[in-house]
Amino acid sequence: MASVKPIDFKHADVAPLISVMEPARRISGAPEQSLTNIYKDATGALLSGTWSSEIGKWKVDYSNRHEFCYLLEGRIVLTGDDGETTAFKAGDAFVIPVGFKGSWEVIEPVTKHYVILNTP
Repeated sequence: MASVKPIDFKHADVAPLISVMEPARRISGAPEQSLTNIYKDATGALLSGTWSSEIGKWKVDYSNRHEFCYLLEGRIVLTGDDGETTAFKAGDAFVIPVGFKGSWEVIEPVTKHYVILNTP
């Protein structure tokens, strides 16, 4: 049986996926984004890695997942469908619980570490 070892993000040898936010979700801008999934459990339900985005705003729907975020750089604003806004900056950690719907706006280019738990 292979031993299980911690995964150090700074030494992970995973190529990032570069993309532009799909038009159907965009509210403003066309931000280029970089996604590096560093860890996925055997079920595919738990994901962790690093994500970056340029300035822009888009719709989000967390109907089937929770996300923990730790911002390494930048500033964002999350706005719920109810209009309530919450701002985060580099050094902040937060959780977006399952059920959140609204928008994600990048005010300053952002990089985050994330952990996503997909739910059935």
